[in-house]
Parts: sequence; structure tokens; C-alpha cells
Amino acid sequence: MDKNKEATPDISAFLASAVHDMKNSIGILINFLETNLTELGPDAQSKATPMLYEVKRVNDNLVQMLAIYKIGNQFYPFDLTENSIDDFVREIVEQNKTLLDYSGITLDVDLDEGLAWYFDYELISGVISHALNNATHYTKDKLLLSVKEEGGELVIRVEDNGSGYPSSVLEAGDAVSKGVDFASGSTGLGLYFSSMVAKLHKNCGKTGGIFLENGGNLGGSCFILRLP
Repeated sequence: MDKNKEATPDISAFLASAVHDMKNSIGILINFLETNLTELGPDAQSKATPMLYEVKRVNDNLVQMLAIYKIGNQFYPFDLTENSIDDFVREIVEQNKTLLDYSGITLDVDLDEGLAWYFDYELISGVISHALNNATHYTKDKLLLSVKEEGGELVIRVEDNGSGYPSSVLEAGDAVSKGVDFASGSTGLGLYFSSMVAKLHKNCGKTGGIFLENGGNLGGSCFILRLP
């Protein structure tokens, strides 16, 4: 081997670094939009609100890509800690309040108060925030976030009163839940990320998972995350 020949650079590390930088820049833009929407007139607000949804969607994608890279290379600092469900839900609602308010969408919350559960706070927060942001785009005007203990599992549901998931998305979600690497199409990345995060959570021989349904309490789409 020619010792003078330069080693091939790890392009994935460069890409991860670039994604991290882009994520930080997008975060600044999100903060700017959320801070300044109140200063705009009604017409400008109606035009700026879809932009807030889009930049949050791009930010979600970048966060997901970075987390998938770290998890895949086994250096994500998985942090399994006990979390207050009350505090978790309160923070999730606050993070999404601006977009929901200016989109004219009502978010109802139904949870088992006083409940605590072990999970990686940042990862699960990312999964649920993405589900809420996605539902915001497709609902008519209502969302429901419910967090319950069912059969020894924590079940988090994000539901809307839109037209529901098309069959292609339901099939994609079923493929992901069965371990198929579904990474194509507009919904692939979010589903793959959510499934990967869910499967990191294991307890008493059980593994977390995601499920997609239509109907639920609001008659639209229903994203379900189950954690043992």
C-alpha cells in the first residue's frame, strides 16, 4: 500500500457536520418567525404561517437525519431517564403553540395526570413534535394529544380531524413497524426515525413501536407511539 496516498475521507462525517450547521441556522429562522409573527398584520400573518410550518418541517428532517446517523454509528448518547408526563406534555404544547395559534387549530390534551415513565426525553420529544407538526398541515381545525398507560405500556396518540392517511402511508407505516427499511417517499424519513426511536426503548422483553390508523376520536389520522 502506498503510504503517501491520502486516506479516503469519511464523507458521512462531513455530511453530519453540515446537517448540524444547517439545523442551527434553521433554528434561528424558526425563532425569528415565532417572535415576529405577532408584529405582522393579519394578511402578512396568513402568508408567514405556512412558512413557519415549512421551516419546522425542514428542521425536523435535519434533526432526524442527524439522530439516525448517530444511532446508526452507535454514538448517540441514549439517555433513558424517568420523566414526568405532565411536564413532558406541557413542554410539547408550548413548543407547538405559535404554529397552532396562527393556523387556527385547537389542540386538546387528554392524559393520565401524575404519570411518570422511562424514555429518552429528547428523542421522544422529537417524535411527538414531528407528529404534531405533520398533523397541523393535514387537519381541518382540531388536534388531540393523548398520553395514557394501557396494559403496562405508555401510549401516546396524535389525532386530527382531517381526511385521514392515504392507503400508501398506512402501508408504509405497517412496513416500518415490521422492520422493513422504508425510506422513500415524502413520509419515509419521519416514519423511519420514529420507528428507530421506538425500537430503542425496551423493557421486560417488550419493544416500543409506532402504528398508523384512521378514525380515532376525531375521525382523521391517528399516529400512535407505544413504549414499554
